[in-house]
Amino acid sequence: MKYLLKSCTSALASLSFVTQVAAAEPLKALGKGEGAVSIVAWAGYVERGETDKSYDWVTAFEKETGCKVSVKTAATSDEMVSLMNEGGFDLVTASGDASLRLIAGKRVQPINTDLIPSFKNVDPRLQKGAWYTVNDVHYGVPYLWGPNVLMYNTDAFKGKAPTSWKVVFEEETLPDGKSNKGRVQAYDGPIYVADAALYLMAHKPDLGIKDPYELNEDQYKAALDLLRGQRKLVSRYWHDAMIQIDDFKNEGVVAAGSWPFQVNLMQADKQKIASTLPEEGVTGWADTTMLHADSEHPNCAYMWMEHSLQAKVQGDAAAWFGAVPSVPAACKGNELLTDSGCATNGYENFAKIKFWKTPTAKCATQHECVPYHRWVSDYIGVIGGR
Repeated sequence: MKYLLKSCTSALASLSFVTQVAAAEPLKALGKGEGAVSIVAWAGYVERGETDKSYDWVTAFEKETGCKVSVKTAATSDEMVSLMNEGGFDLVTASGDASLRLIAGKRVQPINTDLIPSFKNVDPRLQKGAWYTVNDVHYGVPYLWGPNVLMYNTDAFKGKAPTSWKVVFEEETLPDGKSNKGRVQAYDGPIYVADAALYLMAHKPDLGIKDPYELNEDQYKAALDLLRGQRKLVSRYWHDAMIQIDDFKNEGVVAAGSWPFQVNLMQADKQKIASTLPEEGVTGWADTTMLHADSEHPNCAYMWMEHSLQAKVQGDAAAWFGAVPSVPAACKGNELLTDSGCATNGYENFAKIKFWKTPTAKCATQHECVPYHRWVSDYIGVIGGR
């Protein structure tokens, strides 16, 4: 596992004071591109047509700007934070459970949106997202967003979508007459504690959970207990999208929380796979392209951020990943996404998604909450059977 507890803890030590972060001076003007830009990204986020030639938003950028793009794929938000702490990268496509940590740890720098003309085209719901905006200072530009879906094998469920996350949290007999034990997966990341909390919000309302990322000691203990029970059912804790796909194809896995990316790839491969948003709701991600505080190629990085907000790029990326574009104009006229793609991927579900964010000790819904460094150490224990 790639969770560096020390780096997580040090970043979070200052996170409760994130509102006091003194913003460094953002770049005032763009100069000539430096010839390269390096990006830490989720799988499928930066494509140059190597898997499918129809999906390529890198080649044209390189030709136009002279900035050669290199990509380091990261499987979890904690891995992204660790890589940015190590340095040597220009940009990161950070989810909400990493972005505030990167700001608090001073690993990313403020963005001058005046140098990114297409920022004005970003969905108003995202333009001041609390996961990347502090004291009205922007620390990046939105990229894609979407839900963590329940992916399932249609044969195992006899063609009927499961209605509850219960199929991955509690032992039960599935519609094919077999137990779910050993046939489900859970996400290999501490933020998954929030998925357990979301389930408990619906099934144990007496706990009083109002926000799955803001848990007091009793609520947190209940979530961990649920996850310890789930441990007996789980065949693998996944963080690599391609390994999860292989497990569904070849290892008998029939249900798991997943990303639309895996669902799309498996359906394109004619696998008996579908996805659903269960009745308890879903967690999700709103990802931000953020600039490293010590970027060696800031001009190319700004050029990439502008490029990433082009409607064509947004539509193509959303189609490939099964996400929702951050630029609404991408929802129409894109051959790959199609005019129904945004609706299919959940454009209208924005208010229903509990977007990833970093848990902090000081929280809005109650006096004090369990901070993220506890989530990290305790979830490692859960996976280890403790």
